[in-house]
Amino acid sequence: MKIRVQGAAGGEVTGSAYLIQTSRSNVLVDAGMFQGGRQSEAKNKIPKGATPDQIDAILLTHGHLDHTGRVPLLIKYGFDGPIYTTEETIELTQIILQDSARLQVADAIRQNKRAWRKREKGPLAEPLYNSEHVEFMKELTRPVPFHKSILITDDISARWIEAGHMLGSGSIEVTVNENGKNKVIVFSGDLGPLTLPLLRPFEQLTKADLVFLESTYGDRDHKPYDETLEEFKQIVKKAYAEKGKMLVPTFAIGRAQQIIYHLAEMFANKDVPPFPVYMDSPMGLSAFEVYKNHQDLLDEEYQALKKRGVFPLSRRTFVASQSAETSKALNEAKGPCMILAGAGMCNGGRILHHLYRNLENPNAHIIIVGFQSDGSLGRRIVERRPEISIFGDRLKLLAQVHTLGGFSAHAGQTDLLKWFSTLAPAKPKLVITHGENVQRAALAEQIRKKYKITAILPKIGDTIEL
Repeated sequence: MKIRVQGAAGGEVTGSAYLIQTSRSNVLVDAGMFQGGRQSEAKNKIPKGATPDQIDAILLTHGHLDHTGRVPLLIKYGFDGPIYTTEETIELTQIILQDSARLQVADAIRQNKRAWRKREKGPLAEPLYNSEHVEFMKELTRPVPFHKSILITDDISARWIEAGHMLGSGSIEVTVNENGKNKVIVFSGDLGPLTLPLLRPFEQLTKADLVFLESTYGDRDHKPYDETLEEFKQIVKKAYAEKGKMLVPTFAIGRAQQIIYHLAEMFANKDVPPFPVYMDSPMGLSAFEVYKNHQDLLDEEYQALKKRGVFPLSRRTFVASQSAETSKALNEAKGPCMILAGAGMCNGGRILHHLYRNLENPNAHIIIVGFQSDGSLGRRIVERRPEISIFGDRLKLLAQVHTLGGFSAHAGQTDLLKWFSTLAPAKPKLVITHGENVQRAALAEQIRKKYKITAILPKIGDTIEL
């Protein structure tokens, strides 16, 4: 049995994809899109060795684009097999991928328009896929419940457990029957910190022969959540007093709901007077409907606030911005107000227009609440570069920048070690992926010291044999 690592390796955080190859089956676990700049995005091709006619099935850990973004590409080139994941992931993936398809089509149109204007020769730009491929994906999906083993092929079964990263996210326990013997491979997927609000905490496993473990924050812990929340409250209070605009680049699914949850709590507790909060993301607004329809999966703190009447949200304070026209109108909105818009790494979407209008405003507050990959515009803002290029213009960064890593939906080093602690006694072969090289190496060293297990740090294209 072999597992080919097709993404999120060699220092890459995005593009997760693992191809399980047995004597009888080929099963792909995740097929994510590479993100973070042109060099990374150029890798968005069909995973090597995973041609559509060879893949028997696809298993998805969760809905984020860096884990699902190449699935419609496989469908475009002929894949029509089953796709297994949780019901919540199916719903959220449709929202995320339809938005991705729309942005790709729009980007291709812009590139071709520019090429015609400059009389450039060469092939026309094409999107990786379009909305029809995403729509067809919905017909291929097979919802799975947590904790139940599902037969995927004649020799492979899989079971999902809670990963605590986003609604419906799971770690996948894959069991392969080879020559009458079972081998267990565990894919952590993206793990959430145990203190993350709204979602239930991750669950743990005790047996595995091979483990693929994420390491996005493998070199450090986040600031304690309570401290981060207090810091967030102080930023909001300061911006309110200054009548400033607050711009929050958010991943529309997960982080946006998290921020609004805390604002609703602040308003209910009278920590700050209510002010307009604009959700400037059609994708984020659709995600709210999914969360509303699956409130049984949300944690005890949410249920307690709901009983106090904090939810559903007040429409006078929390304002939906669905169309491009309402988004443009926010340029004239006066502070204090908050605008939540995608994309989370500032590499596209409506947040770019808001940043373009406010980067040189010293009274604006840019609140970074998620991971910013190397090469992304968000990373340059976090690094407080003196000048930032948007839409071809170089702008001075005069706005106030706040980085709140403690709001991350990724587990820090301590939680990653805790998740692995119940598997460590089985002495599995360990592969650390989904992290930059510093983070991977730091987590591997901690595991070596703590559990006497030497981890493998693969490059994209490496094959792990079991």
